[in-house]
Amino acid sequence: MNKDWIKIYSTGANYKAELLKGLLVENNIEAVIINKKDSSYGFGELELYVKADDVVKAKHLITSSNQM
Repeated sequence: MNKDWIKIYSTGANYKAELLKGLLVENNIEAVIINKKDSSYGFGELELYVKADDVVKAKHLITSSNQM
């Protein structure tokens, strides 16, 4: 991932990452999830990234939605 993308959230729960990504996409913020979970044992996290220009708006949407 290049320097234009910033990690704004991480979680161990797949559904939380997908819900938040959906929220961001609905608000015209491009978002990607990087899965850093171990495939054999299931530990690790999923990380949600947005472009640097959208960080403030994305964090505001996440905190105001109470989905954290």
